[in-house]
Amino acid sequence: MTITGRTAVYGVVGYPVGHSLSPLFQNAAFEYLGIDAVYVPFEVKHTDLSSALEGLKASGVKGLNITVPFKEEALTLADEVSNEAYEIGAVNTIKFEGEKTLAYNTDWIGFLKMAQEVEDLKGKNVLLLGAGGASRAVMYALKRAGANVFIWNRTLERARRLAEVFGGEAVENPEEALKKVTVIVNTTSVGLQEDEPPLFDYSLIEPYQTVIDIIYKDTPLISTAREKGSKAVNGLNMLLYQGAESFRIWTGCEPPLKVMKRALYLHLGIKDSPRTLQRI
Repeated sequence: MTITGRTAVYGVVGYPVGHSLSPLFQNAAFEYLGIDAVYVPFEVKHTDLSSALEGLKASGVKGLNITVPFKEEALTLADEVSNEAYEIGAVNTIKFEGEKTLAYNTDWIGFLKMAQEVEDLKGKNVLLLGAGGASRAVMYALKRAGANVFIWNRTLERARRLAEVFGGEAVENPEEALKKVTVIVNTTSVGLQEDEPPLFDYSLIEPYQTVIDIIYKDTPLISTAREKGSKAVNGLNMLLYQGAESFRIWTGCEPPLKVMKRALYLHLGIKDSPRTLQRI
């Protein structure tokens, strides 16, 4: 890749952001399609999002992904917001068009595409674990797919508020809904760190249930579900699909999914097999 004064710049804004996997597959897509562009991480302090976005726009940056902790704040800083981002209440993709900042949410598309690779969600009963920021995009996708959703969160009131906004039923504990559902979705951060207490007794998972975790690696939840004979996937393909939709918004080009996936998988040392993540 040769970077010149004509090279278009895209990137991801967050804090922290150095661990982001997005540059791996976004740059692979630009190179494959022969687009003179580069995708880089921009680490922004918690109080500096507004000035950072103005500075990046003034510098000629073409588009951004927005990640933790800025997805909700970015919504308030945009000139135009897509219907989906408005309903979800969060932004993960920005396109600078002239003087305007256009905001979108592709997280819900990423989740939906990833989930539908393993399960038809229409009419299915789903247990959603968590009611934080990430859960709103997942909940939006589940309702768009026609699923019936039970919501559990450690703070019951947050689960109730999410149910009021999107429809669904808040439950006081996961076990209350476990035998009613065929799909379990984790949107909490539990599983990122070692030695965390489980969200519930994972031995209660049944082989007929599909388990989805939006964390990008195999968590104890996912590992136990596979041991029980369940279909189970982590969130790596969600990352890939949401990034591909962002690429489409920025460039107007069809994203080369196989190329993007290959770059991501090679970096992580993952073999492309149905047991790890589904084929594109």
